[in-house]
Amino acid sequence: MDFMAWKPVYESILRDFGFSERDDESTAIVLDSLLQQKHSVYSLDSVCALLKHKRVIVCGAGPSLESSLIAHRTLLGEAVCITADGATSALLKQGVTPDIIVTDLDGNVCDQVHANAKGSLVIIHAHGDNRSSLEQYVPQFTGPLAGTTQTNPGPYDTLHNFGGFTDGDRAVFLADHCNAQKISLMGFDFTGAIGTYSFSSKKDAKQKLQKLQWCERLINSLQNPTIHYL
Repeated sequence: MDFMAWKPVYESILRDFGFSERDDESTAIVLDSLLQQKHSVYSLDSVCALLKHKRVIVCGAGPSLESSLIAHRTLLGEAVCITADGATSALLKQGVTPDIIVTDLDGNVCDQVHANAKGSLVIIHAHGDNRSSLEQYVPQFTGPLAGTTQTNPGPYDTLHNFGGFTDGDRAVFLADHCNAQKISLMGFDFTGAIGTYSFSSKKDAKQKLQKLQWCERLINSLQNPTIHYL
């Protein structure tokens, strides 16, 4: 993702939510510093090597996730599986460890730490208001990691920006950026309902619905004919 191509979208998001680019940048500095202390941080090329020309399933945390996991259990074993934050807990409940977790650390982080210890690559995102979560949880991860920012990644040694805003659409952007062969979406619901694995008790419901609208909009903007919903 060329940041200058992403920047107008990013600026629209900032305006829509009243977010601060300066806050995003200051939190990115924190995440970059924390990841520099780790020994298993992946480059974007290393991340993409896991996805290029592969069948990929991206699991969102919508209300349909659990029933979809049961219906498509066999398919999960045949594809690279990416979970969006809280969806990780649903997969672990079904005995499935995701290959990649895309997270801003507002789901059940203990489950994500557990999956990371079993080999899941965790891609941790810095945004303006999750600094305390980064400082608390990043030191707990012992397995493979990567970092992302939604602002310009240029100044940072360990952070990338492949586009996307919420954990769900950022996971789809990742698979698209890395030239996945086919991208199947599970647990992506844009009906206004918030799923159990979104851990909505921690979040502002109005803002969560606004984020879901952006998630759908951004996925549609990719215009990738391989993307489809399960």
